[in-house]
Amino acid sequence: MKTFVFDIGETLVRDDRYWGSWADWLGTPRHTLSALVGAVTAQGLDNSEALKLVRPGIDIPAEYAAREAAGRGERLDEDDLYEDVRPTLATLRQLGMRVVVAGNQTVRAGELLRSLDLPADLVATSEEWGCAKPSAEFFAKVLEVSGVPARDTVYVGDHPANDTFPAARAGLRTAHIRRGPWGYLWGTDDQVHASADWVIQSLTELTAIAGK
Repeated sequence: MKTFVFDIGETLVRDDRYWGSWADWLGTPRHTLSALVGAVTAQGLDNSEALKLVRPGIDIPAEYAAREAAGRGERLDEDDLYEDVRPTLATLRQLGMRVVVAGNQTVRAGELLRSLDLPADLVATSEEWGCAKPSAEFFAKVLEVSGVPARDTVYVGDHPANDTFPAARAGLRTAHIRRGPWGYLWGTDDQVHASADWVIQSLTELTAIAGK
């Protein structure tokens, strides 16, 4: 392996603040929105459908803009990172691996992630690229920035439909991480185990994969 590409939400960053801030903005209990996110996830729907259940007819981009204008928009800081992120990314780079962060996030999220000065060669988001997972276009872009063939690139993520399956179809090696709602829900799924090259519990396990 020569390049490791990381999903963002629930792979590098906890989604607690993200969903908590949406619940506060919509005036609904955090537990309620969290439960709805779980419900739509179990149905195989996009997690944004949870917001539509709380407020039918919601214009999500308009509400996002309103939150930003009110000073209650996206926020990310060191506390949002999982504890294994910095040490693992740093170790991979020390081993000579190229490290890329690329997931379905906004332009603002990309700015916030880059401000954290992660030990990564590139941080990019779907909104910056103009294409999103699970599209083939997104993973073609992943391969472009990887700089090496698909067989030498590992995509690491928690969501089978957005990460593991489409990355595998694109010819990349894949690591499914069992954390966050999606990671745990599908962590023991036979299709995930058949499609993923590795199923891991922590990012630290990737250092043993490097160089294989």
